[in-house]
Amino acid sequence: MSDTVARAPMNERVADPTRPERSPAGETDGGAPPLEARGLHRTYRGVAGPELHILRGVDLTLNWGEAVAIVGASGSGKSTLLHLLGALDRPSAGSVSVGGTDIATLSEEEAAELRNKRIGFVFQFHHLLRDFTALENVMVPALIRGDSPKSAGSRATALLGQVGLGARLGHKPRELSGGEQQRVAVARALVNEPYILLADEPTGDLDTATSRDVQDLLFEMKQRHGVALAVVTHNRELAAKAERVLRLREGFLDNV
Repeated sequence: MSDTVARAPMNERVADPTRPERSPAGETDGGAPPLEARGLHRTYRGVAGPELHILRGVDLTLNWGEAVAIVGASGSGKSTLLHLLGALDRPSAGSVSVGGTDIATLSEEEAAELRNKRIGFVFQFHHLLRDFTALENVMVPALIRGDSPKSAGSRATALLGQVGLGARLGHKPRELSGGEQQRVAVARALVNEPYILLADEPTGDLDTATSRDVQDLLFEMKQRHGVALAVVTHNRELAAKAERVLRLREGFLDNV
């Protein structure tokens, strides 16, 4: 069954009195793009076997408000690439910059802070905290950042309203459908007003109708919040919604 729900008007934004309105070029060093990767290589060395080259010099730039879909065969390295872009892993060679900040120059603690503040993640499985309500799950990244409970709660409430769950704030994950849980995950990814939204097969665990609802939601929220969106997917319908579709094959990223 589809999880179609009422949504807030497209021009509504989350008001955060503790931060100025987003001005992307002004928030980054010299107007740098939200994400820029250059010459990314990722090599794994087995215990006894030869080196496994997953990425062989990947270049990618994401601009403000742009959506890019990354497609490719299973095992081609799409999730590996997304982990590098999201500072969850370090490349064997090459660089990733977020808003002009080179991740390689950061300590592990600083990289974790950058992930929390500048990058939102949406995975195939929502990874919600099962004993927390929808509202509490969305508040968590803001509380980790150091926001007050009042500020975090206000922003989380507004975001849950935007994704159509304003009446479900107090529900725990087990009380929500799969599509509703993924909506909570989208709201959580946006609560810290990130530069980039990274989505790894975000509709892969949903039925067809619910998948379409979540696809529409991702692109609606991308437009509303002005974030850059990179989505890894096998879903052709989802990929077709992006401004650019790139294929990862034999370690290289090319236009489709």
